[in-house]
Amino acid sequence: MNYKFETKAIHKGQEPDKETGAIIPPIHLSSTFIQDGVGNHRGFEYSRTNNPTRSRLEEQIASLEGAKHGIAFSSGSAATSTVQLMLKSNDHIICGDDVYGGTYRFFDKVMTRFGLNYDFVDLTNAENLRIKITEKTKLLWLESPTNPLLKISDLRSLSEIASDNNIMTIVDNTFASPFLQNPLELGADLVVHSSTKYLGGHSDLVGGIVLTNNDEYAEKLRFLQNATGAIPSPFDCWLLSRGVKTLALRMRQHSENASRIAQYLSEQDPVKRVYYPFLDTHPNVDIAKGQMKMGGGMVSFDLESKHHAFEFLKNVKIFSLAESLGGVESLAEYPPEMTHGSIEPEIRKKIGINDGLVRLSVGIENIDDLLDDISHAMR
Repeated sequence: MNYKFETKAIHKGQEPDKETGAIIPPIHLSSTFIQDGVGNHRGFEYSRTNNPTRSRLEEQIASLEGAKHGIAFSSGSAATSTVQLMLKSNDHIICGDDVYGGTYRFFDKVMTRFGLNYDFVDLTNAENLRIKITEKTKLLWLESPTNPLLKISDLRSLSEIASDNNIMTIVDNTFASPFLQNPLELGADLVVHSSTKYLGGHSDLVGGIVLTNNDEYAEKLRFLQNATGAIPSPFDCWLLSRGVKTLALRMRQHSENASRIAQYLSEQDPVKRVYYPFLDTHPNVDIAKGQMKMGGGMVSFDLESKHHAFEFLKNVKIFSLAESLGGVESLAEYPPEMTHGSIEPEIRKKIGINDGLVRLSVGIENIDDLLDDISHAMR
């Protein structure tokens, strides 16, 4: 049957254990599996290659992204790096200019050593993509919303341009989650998540996953997953499966709280600018509302200076000063020296990551308490 999102999140890949009837499938911790004869196994050989708990998780999340294949990894960075291993020396990659600092660091500081060439481009304008395409361009890497400036790109238009030029499109959908946005339906070839964030939702695991409907890409990624060994543990897979079951509930509350906070911040004198996809002042709010269900749980804003940002971060009480995002608890951080500290200062400034920038991961606490916390810190 064609179940709705919330039902699939709870039941897809999570069928009761056939042997015992346990409503929650067991965790398969075994590193290896017996074979009935050489090469004659029961679907599983060795847990680096595949594992029953991981397979259940991959099926569960794939169903939420409308994907045929899910390939789980030990972290979002592991998922990102494995996708890059599908390329070869001298290939050209076009990447959004505003991406997670760890992604920029891996592309610019690691993969360029192996002959890959990257252009970091403002992809809120599709024409910027057309201009940069060459005969060596093989991959388009997108975030929408972006980290940390919450830029919005037209995923359908960009995917069409890439497809017309035989370029593979990958969308990092971490900020939106499958509940708010499904890039494969908009034309993307691959979707990447840091499942550490909203998918897990409780700040108690590290993981990543790649989703696709393309059989060839899935086969290549599974080969690379096995060859490199960047796999999640069975226990982390189980934790992630449990977290995913409440994704819809959490994303609604994250989005409702963040929307209220974004509106509140936009009305405060010390705040120079607020970045939130569904805020009326966002330059691409219409595109955001056309491809996302809600605005998500991330809000960034500019204060006058680094000093003001540090004072705000020192004075919030419910918002904890910490990196990462997507957990049920609210977090606040300073991108220039935390999540995006690996990006050169001149490039940060060019992108728009200013010295007064603060990024909030808005949790699911009571909104009145969160607003009071921000108001106190502003004072």
